[in-house]
Parts: sequence; C-alpha cells; structure tokens
Amino acid sequence: MKVLYRRYVSSLLLVGLMALLTLQPATARTARPTDDEKAATTAKKSTILRGRASWYGREFQGRRTSSGERFDRNKYTCAHKTLPFGTRLRVSNPKTGEAVVVRVSDRGPFRHQRILDLAEVAARPLGIITQGAVSVVAEVVPETTPLGPTNAPDDLQALAADPIETAVLHTNIAAGTTEAADLALKAEPTASFVVQAGTFGDVRNARAVMDKIQGLEPAMYITTITGTSAQGKTLNRVVVGRFATAAEANALRLRLARAGVAGLVRQTENL
Repeated sequence: MKVLYRRYVSSLLLVGLMALLTLQPATARTARPTDDEKAATTAKKSTILRGRASWYGREFQGRRTSSGERFDRNKYTCAHKTLPFGTRLRVSNPKTGEAVVVRVSDRGPFRHQRILDLAEVAARPLGIITQGAVSVVAEVVPETTPLGPTNAPDDLQALAADPIETAVLHTNIAAGTTEAADLALKAEPTASFVVQAGTFGDVRNARAVMDKIQGLEPAMYITTITGTSAQGKTLNRVVVGRFATAAEANALRLRLARAGVAGLVRQTENL
C-alpha cells in the first residue's frame, strides 16, 4: 500500500511539473514585446490634408463644442469633420511659410468645401483673419507636439503642389524609413441639407436657441450664418446639422419640433 501511495504522489508531481513547463513559454511570450514588436506597434501614420481653411472667434466664445469642451478663441484648437478629438495638426500656409499646431476639438466646417475651421488665435498668423479663408496644408503630428506657432515642414511646397486634390494617407513603416505608396482617401460626400432653426436680429437670442439645441443634440454640428436684411439689419440664422438627403434633415427637424424648437429643412446652396 505504501508503495502504491508513493507512486501516486510521484505521478501527481510529474503531471504538475509537465503542466508548469507547458505554461512557461506562453507566459514568456506575453510578458514583454521584443524590439521588433515595439517598432511595429510604433509605426508612424500621418495624414496630409489640402484645402481651404476658415476661422471662428468671438461669436462662439464660451459655447460648447462638439467634443463637449467650451470654445476659447484664444486657444490653439480647430474643427474638422471626422478626425478624432484631440488629434493634433500642423497647419501651414504655403504662400507665407507660416505654420501653427492646433488640436481638433470641434466638428466642421461644412460650407464651401473647406477642410478646417481654426480658432481665432491660430488663424491669425496664417493670414486667415484678414482674408477669411486661405489654402493650407495640414498634417497629423504626434500628440506630444506643443500647440502654437511652429516651423513649417521643409517639404511644404512639395506637399502643396501634390496633384492629388483629396486627402492623402502617407504611411511610414518606421521612423527613418521611406514611406509607402500614397493611398488616396475617398472624397467626403457633399452635405446638401441642413435644418434652419430660426433667424434672429439679436445674436443673444440665436445663442440661446443654439444652447438649447446643443443640450438636445450634443453630437450635432450647430452654427450661425450672419447676413444682412434688405433694410440693412444684421440677421443671425441658426443652422443645425449637415445631411446628404432631405429625409435625414427632416428627421432632425421633427426631433427638434417635439422639443419645442421650430425649424425648416433647407438646401445649403440657398443659405
């Protein structure tokens, strides 16, 4: 009986040892990546954008942006249609060679095929304040890049002269290597319909409606379009959303109507 017991114990020890040896290689594989794995995971991706950039300032001061933070015209931020919030961009004016680094905190712009709306302080050194809009080259930079005025890329003129008019994705396999072939991204569909949620002579009334809509539709793009009446009075139209079809815009109009905000669907070319 003692002999059988010792054999039983020995068998258990052997099985346990074999299980331990089997587990060790898997544990070692997941413990720490190799240098090659680190290099692969740190592959750099930068998006080059070309197009017109506009600006926004005092009239939006303190309003909530699409990211939820309050807009500050004295901070180096911008609006882009799709880039993740927090993305940093180096935006350069090819004609002057001036550049700034900004952070995406809002959605837009949605007029005249512009690619960026810059906060006032960021737009000023690029000459956007005086001209309203300028052609720029923008590239995604690391999130550790300091915000504010910076040096333009050495190859700015080459980037600006790139014949591809849509956004281009440049993928660098690793720092110091040649970049892979450029992949043209599909152009974003033109948004043709919006909901106009009122026209106001007093900008404070327009802002009150915008704040109410922001609370109802926090992810929706909201802006004002300032114009002049036939009598010379300033008018502020509140415009909500950008949609490819009238049906999509009407769905938003109905949601706003149920919350007490009257509006009408309009085509962007008629704004």
